[in-house]
Amino acid sequence: MSNRPLRFTPLIIAISVIVGILVGTFYARNYGGNRLGIINGSSNKLNALLRVVDDQYVDTVNMDKLVEDALPQILAELDPHSTYIPAQSYEDVNSELEASFSGIGIQFQIQDDTIHVNSVVAGGPSEKVGVMAGDRIVKVNDTLFVGKIVTENEAKRRLKGPKGSQVKISVKRASEKELLDFNIIRGDIPQNTVEAAYMIDKDFGYIQISKFGRETHVELLNALAQLTHQNCKGIIIDLRDNTGGFMDAAIRMANEFLPEGQLIVFAQGRKYPRQMEYANGTGSVQRMPLVVLVNEGSASASEIFAGAIQDNDRGTIVGRRTFGKGLVQQPIDFSDGSGIRLTIARYYTPSGRCIQRPYENGKDEAYEMDWLNRYEHGEFFSADSIKLNTDDEYHTILGRPVYGGGGIMPDVFVAQDTTGVTSYLIEVSNKRIIQQFCFNYSDTNRAKLNELKDVEKMVKYLRQHNIVDKFLVYADSKGIKRRNLLISKSYKLIERNVLGGIIYNILGQQPYIQFLNQDDNAVLKAMEILKNGDAFPKAPENQS
Repeated sequence: MSNRPLRFTPLIIAISVIVGILVGTFYARNYGGNRLGIINGSSNKLNALLRVVDDQYVDTVNMDKLVEDALPQILAELDPHSTYIPAQSYEDVNSELEASFSGIGIQFQIQDDTIHVNSVVAGGPSEKVGVMAGDRIVKVNDTLFVGKIVTENEAKRRLKGPKGSQVKISVKRASEKELLDFNIIRGDIPQNTVEAAYMIDKDFGYIQISKFGRETHVELLNALAQLTHQNCKGIIIDLRDNTGGFMDAAIRMANEFLPEGQLIVFAQGRKYPRQMEYANGTGSVQRMPLVVLVNEGSASASEIFAGAIQDNDRGTIVGRRTFGKGLVQQPIDFSDGSGIRLTIARYYTPSGRCIQRPYENGKDEAYEMDWLNRYEHGEFFSADSIKLNTDDEYHTILGRPVYGGGGIMPDVFVAQDTTGVTSYLIEVSNKRIIQQFCFNYSDTNRAKLNELKDVEKMVKYLRQHNIVDKFLVYADSKGIKRRNLLISKSYKLIERNVLGGIIYNILGQQPYIQFLNQDDNAVLKAMEILKNGDAFPKAPENQS
């Protein structure tokens, strides 16, 4: 009797196996058992979840859109600068830093739901066929292109295209009764990152760099050669509102100013071994006095350059505390034309400080509000309002203290100038009334204004013709009530903006910058430093 249970053991095992198979098959058919097993694992959860949703969700789901919407949210949980770039935006994002893009070679603005040609690129495709500043584009490829459909993105989409491709535009020109048709073969349009390079006076030069692109170093060398040829004895490099770009461009640029062997920057991450970048001694202006202008809009590659100059005591940093972006992004492309920018390292200035300002994973809103918080706390107006982390102290080569934890603090602070800012000025600026007036005036008087070949003649002419009074009448016609007391307080700024807008429309970018720099407090402070021979920092007095 004691052996009887043993005789039934094989039968019991066989029945158990069969039941297990049946149960497994039931769950596989009704509940996607293989997916449930994957979901319960720690890896491949996301892929498994998407498959389950696609297979079993109660309603039909657009899976492509679901993934597109989810990717930015996932990356936002990492840090504020890891981002997803959809395929339709990828080319535009990349082209911003490239040396050129393919297009028709015009600068335009949209006014009254119509493309207005501001200027035509010299030697570009549009100039070759006869398109002129002031033309209004009303058709693209024989299709009417006016009205609400006309947006900046849509205009770029229709006018840009592969090099060698053709686009037909029809324009309305003030001097012609009929529309003019132009068949334009798209070509490479250069994108300059050096916006201005000129001598402010007989001794000192000025270079403004808007971003760090593929050809920024080459453009810088050309600008330096131009200024050196004019016997330049000191340089102002303006990086205000330069949001960065290619790290390599900033390194090459810093190399032009630093002696051999001095550290420019180093980067390091969990899977990114420390990479040190040193000056190689080939720089063309290693001893020329240098002042660098920065502000809260200077970020990333701008901070690499400013930090290298400051930590090596190579020049003086003037302005306001920089943005504080010390994260390095690696581009990773997907097969559908989209891509991501994934943070893989932090970069550090030569003294060892990481200038990335604090952030919390997944809390982009608080991070983005930092700029507004700085403004509200008075940091733009008083150096005393800046809260430095004195526990995070480093030292330059000469022993000057510098601090990590959030941007480059300038050696010389220059407050944001709000003198003359009134509610009237804010209203006409925010509603683009100034911009509209400047374009209309430039367009109407283009023939006469084109005879004025420099800033001084242009300003003199416009003042003689009471340009501010003309603007005030125009603003009134657009529903901006004339408020004489506020206008009197803001008069200089109104005039500056109106004159500047017309100068930009007629003479271009560099003359516009030259005009604005004439009373720019940061530029004036930089000139004072250069004239006094104070561009090279000195060791603290208590240093031996």
